[in-house]
Amino acid sequence: MTESVLEISNLAVTFDTPDGEVEAVKGVSLAIARGECLGIVGESGSGKSQTFLSAFGLTSENARVVGSVKFQGREVLGLPRRELDKFRGRHVAFVFQDPLTALTPHLTVESQMGEVLAHHFDVKGEAARRRAIEWLERVRIPEAERRLSQYPHELSGGMRQRVMIAMAMMAEPELLVADEPTTALDATVQAQVLDLIEDLRKDTHAAVALITHDMGVIARMAQRVAVMRRGEVVETGAVDEIYAAPKADYTRMLLKAVPRIDGDRYVALPQPDSGAPILKVDDVRVTFPVRIKDRSLFGKTKPLRAVDGVSFSLQAGETLGIVGESGCGKSTLARAVVQLLPRNAGEVTFLGRNLLPSEREAIRQSRKDLQIVFQDPLASLDPRMTLGASIAEPLLAFAPELNREQREERVKEMMKQVGLDPELINRYPHELSGGQNQRVGVARAMILKPKLVVCDEAVSALDVSIQAQILKLLAQLQAEFNTSFLFISHDLAVVREISHNVLVLYLGRAVEYGPAEVILRDPRHPYTRALLAAAPTPDPDLARSKPRVRLVGDLPSPLDTRAPLRFLKSRVIDSPDAVQYRPQWIEIAPGHFVAEHDPTEASAAA
Repeated sequence: MTESVLEISNLAVTFDTPDGEVEAVKGVSLAIARGECLGIVGESGSGKSQTFLSAFGLTSENARVVGSVKFQGREVLGLPRRELDKFRGRHVAFVFQDPLTALTPHLTVESQMGEVLAHHFDVKGEAARRRAIEWLERVRIPEAERRLSQYPHELSGGMRQRVMIAMAMMAEPELLVADEPTTALDATVQAQVLDLIEDLRKDTHAAVALITHDMGVIARMAQRVAVMRRGEVVETGAVDEIYAAPKADYTRMLLKAVPRIDGDRYVALPQPDSGAPILKVDDVRVTFPVRIKDRSLFGKTKPLRAVDGVSFSLQAGETLGIVGESGCGKSTLARAVVQLLPRNAGEVTFLGRNLLPSEREAIRQSRKDLQIVFQDPLASLDPRMTLGASIAEPLLAFAPELNREQREERVKEMMKQVGLDPELINRYPHELSGGQNQRVGVARAMILKPKLVVCDEAVSALDVSIQAQILKLLAQLQAEFNTSFLFISHDLAVVREISHNVLVLYLGRAVEYGPAEVILRDPRHPYTRALLAAAPTPDPDLARSKPRVRLVGDLPSPLDTRAPLRFLKSRVIDSPDAVQYRPQWIEIAPGHFVAEHDPTEASAAA
């Protein structure tokens, strides 16, 4: 029989709040064997994280925890603080969702890794330094010795997460609790981090508790699955059984709501108009001056080419999905299109009119037909304004002829159309769920019936069931109002679900463009292939058999003019400041364009 590392029995967690008691965890029982990865999946508020935080004494003071938590047969629930400090980090280690907040900002990587070795092994000085370098190399961080002297803000998101994993695993714990370790990462970086956790699990035979809401990550990593809802475990079983024949209605709902690149669309998209495009973007460039850190060049700047010559057109009623990793220029491009950022060059023609940066009044008038929905609805809504006031705000600027009663009627009508109860009109954002607040953002953008709406990661922060509802809502509004969308996302499955065409960006340049079904089923550019290969698949069999296409290393610096030619190295001039060759567009099929690239790079990437 396989040895159990962790056994949780009838764990219950209750918080005393000014509004009464809140039962966060209700009688949860779980077990994880040595060398096993248990996936704990569920939507926000299901009690996933709280189960493991409370099991190891990481709850707040207003929490009451009862039940049993046995670690290798020893009861650990309720251990004194001094014993827990020796136990945590040495025998059980945590990797949290956001390494930038989990790491100490004013300490170097070496100092933080050294704390672990000094506390648990009394290893200091040169021995600790050698051990830290060894583990940074083990988690595949390039130039490990140089990274020791850097601070967290000087590392990329992927490298910060790898530093966290190195700190967690360098004590060789028997259990690693990975709490949403890849949610904030891009697809290719996420794939690297998941590969790393899997390799370390096999090498050290550590048990892994993988907490996530992503069914694709669970399919790829876990041997067994526990599905949680409202503080309770509703279903457990082997990963193949859960995905092939889920017993609980909630599990079936979660699996059905997950968008898939390889499956049928669950959103019916209306056909766009075939006339003249409503938006034409021609060779748009956005550059930011960045101060050079080198003291010998004090006061000098280099241009950061955030958007470097991107062109496309958009029909009425069409959705263009814009994809790529963080830093590729997706949001900057969209903001330049809707005139929220100044462009350095290029033309934006909207409804037949060239929007010149100097024509401020023309741009202001165009705002009626150019709207945007942001990623975080709570950040984009004024917390002091009621929902009704937020939704009505565009009417005050562009429909001044309406009186108060007419505005309120329009707001209530729009709330119904986006699936919000009009009775919520006087509520405030903090009183609603994330999905409801996102509907408020959609209602505010759509109340003027605009011609074009930019959705900037509009569903990335939402649970899969809420995400599915918002995607269906956008498709319905598009069919009703003939609205065009620029849909920005790093999630390719979501983009396929909602988009007619797809534009792939890499370091400010377009590398592939064409119909969504064609590009996401038969990608031709090596970068697009790497993005697709890295995307999690909510099917264990497909996840295991899926070919891996890896991009080695982190994204190069966008300040280096050689960086955009990562896939066309045969044309690179070996100087970081030289004017480089621009890859040409090749039309490989009607409407399907691919940027020129080296064939050797494509085969090497595979």
